[in-house]
Amino acid sequence: MKRIIFIGCMVAMLGSCTCNKHDDSEKKVYKGLYSFGLEVKSFKECSTGREYWVTDSSKKLELEYSNMNFEKPYEPVYVEIQAIKKRSDQEGIGAEFDSTIVVTKVQKITREIPEDMCN
Repeated sequence: MKRIIFIGCMVAMLGSCTCNKHDDSEKKVYKGLYSFGLEVKSFKECSTGREYWVTDSSKKLELEYSNMNFEKPYEPVYVEIQAIKKRSDQEGIGAEFDSTIVVTKVQKITREIPEDMCN
Protein backbone atom coordinates (compact mmCIF):
# COMPACT_ATOMS: atom_id res chain seq x y z
CA MET A 1 0.00 0.00 0.00
CA LYS A 2 2.84 2.40 0.85
CA ARG A 3 4.41 1.66 -2.52
CA ILE A 4 1.22 2.68 -4.37
CA ILE A 5 0.97 5.94 -2.41
CA PHE A 6 4.66 6.65 -3.06
CA ILE A 7 4.29 6.02 -6.81
CA GLY A 8 1.18 8.23 -6.90
CA CYS A 9 3.04 11.05 -5.17
CA MET A 10 5.98 10.75 -7.56
CA VAL A 11 3.70 10.91 -10.61
CA ALA A 12 1.95 13.99 -9.20
CA MET A 13 5.28 15.72 -8.53
CA LEU A 14 6.60 14.99 -12.01
CA GLY A 15 3.38 16.26 -13.56
CA SER A 16 3.55 19.51 -11.62
CA CYS A 17 7.17 20.09 -12.70
CA THR A 18 6.38 19.93 -16.40
CA CYS A 19 3.16 21.97 -16.38
CA ASN A 20 5.00 25.27 -15.83
CA LYS A 21 7.40 24.88 -18.74
CA HIS A 22 6.57 26.76 -21.91
CA ASP A 23 6.62 25.16 -25.31
CA ASP A 24 8.70 26.98 -27.94
CA SER A 25 5.53 27.29 -30.04
CA GLU A 26 4.13 29.69 -27.39
CA LYS A 27 7.07 32.07 -27.87
CA LYS A 28 6.59 35.03 -30.17
CA VAL A 29 8.73 37.99 -31.23
CA TYR A 30 7.36 41.26 -29.89
CA LYS A 31 8.50 44.70 -31.07
CA GLY A 32 7.90 47.76 -29.00
CA LEU A 33 8.94 50.19 -26.29
CA TYR A 34 10.34 49.01 -22.98
CA SER A 35 10.53 51.20 -19.87
CA PHE A 36 12.27 50.26 -16.66
CA GLY A 37 12.41 51.91 -13.26
CA LEU A 38 12.03 51.31 -9.54
CA GLU A 39 8.35 50.39 -9.66
CA VAL A 40 7.54 49.79 -13.31
CA LYS A 41 8.75 47.35 -15.94
CA SER A 42 6.45 47.87 -18.89
CA PHE A 43 6.34 47.06 -22.58
CA LYS A 44 4.15 48.78 -25.19
CA GLU A 45 3.72 46.73 -28.35
CA CYS A 46 4.16 48.87 -31.47
CA SER A 47 1.65 47.05 -33.67
CA THR A 48 -1.27 47.09 -31.22
CA GLY A 49 -0.48 49.79 -28.66
CA ARG A 50 -1.22 47.31 -25.85
CA GLU A 51 0.80 47.65 -22.66
CA TYR A 52 2.15 44.70 -20.68
CA TRP A 53 3.94 44.13 -17.40
CA VAL A 54 7.40 42.61 -18.02
CA THR A 55 9.09 39.67 -16.34
CA ASP A 56 12.67 39.17 -17.53
CA SER A 57 13.42 35.45 -17.35
CA SER A 58 16.34 35.97 -19.76
CA LYS A 59 18.14 38.14 -17.16
CA LYS A 60 19.43 40.22 -20.09
CA LEU A 61 16.79 42.88 -20.76
CA GLU A 62 17.11 44.72 -17.43
CA LEU A 63 20.90 44.39 -17.55
CA GLU A 64 21.19 45.80 -21.08
CA TYR A 65 18.76 48.61 -20.21
CA SER A 66 20.80 49.49 -17.10
CA ASN A 67 24.02 49.47 -19.14
CA MET A 68 22.61 52.30 -21.29
CA ASN A 69 23.22 54.63 -18.30
CA PHE A 70 20.13 56.83 -18.51
CA GLU A 71 20.11 59.91 -16.28
CA LYS A 72 16.46 59.30 -15.35
CA PRO A 73 14.50 56.06 -14.99
CA TYR A 74 11.60 55.09 -17.25
CA GLU A 75 13.22 56.29 -20.48
CA PRO A 76 11.69 54.18 -23.27
CA VAL A 77 13.89 52.12 -25.57
CA TYR A 78 12.98 50.14 -28.66
CA VAL A 79 13.25 46.38 -28.18
CA GLU A 80 12.66 43.24 -30.15
CA ILE A 81 12.18 40.38 -27.71
CA GLN A 82 11.23 36.76 -27.81
CA ALA A 83 8.58 36.29 -25.15
CA ILE A 84 5.56 34.44 -23.89
CA LYS A 85 2.35 36.28 -23.03
CA LYS A 86 0.50 35.20 -19.89
CA ARG A 87 -2.20 36.51 -17.61
CA SER A 88 -0.93 38.95 -14.95
CA ASP A 89 -0.99 38.06 -11.27
CA GLN A 90 -3.93 39.29 -9.21
CA GLU A 91 -1.68 41.01 -6.66
CA GLY A 92 1.37 43.24 -6.78
CA ILE A 93 2.42 46.08 -9.01
CA GLY A 94 1.90 44.09 -12.22
CA ALA A 95 -1.75 43.44 -11.33
CA GLU A 96 -2.81 46.68 -13.01
CA PHE A 97 -1.87 45.14 -16.37
CA ASP A 98 -4.13 42.53 -18.01
CA SER A 99 -1.20 40.52 -19.33
CA THR A 100 2.46 39.93 -18.60
CA ILE A 101 5.22 39.42 -21.15
CA VAL A 102 7.79 36.88 -19.98
CA VAL A 103 11.01 37.69 -21.88
CA THR A 104 13.02 34.64 -22.88
CA LYS A 105 15.48 36.28 -25.28
CA VAL A 106 16.54 39.82 -26.20
CA GLN A 107 17.05 40.16 -29.95
CA LYS A 108 17.54 43.93 -30.12
CA ILE A 109 17.62 46.90 -27.75
CA THR A 110 18.35 50.46 -28.86
CA ARG A 111 17.73 54.07 -27.88
CA GLU A 112 16.73 54.73 -31.52
CA ILE A 113 12.93 54.45 -31.70
CA PRO A 114 11.77 53.77 -35.28
CA GLU A 115 9.34 56.52 -36.28
CA ASP A 116 7.53 54.35 -38.79
CA MET A 117 6.77 51.60 -36.26
CA CYS A 118 6.11 53.10 -32.82
CA ASN A 119 4.15 56.34 -32.93
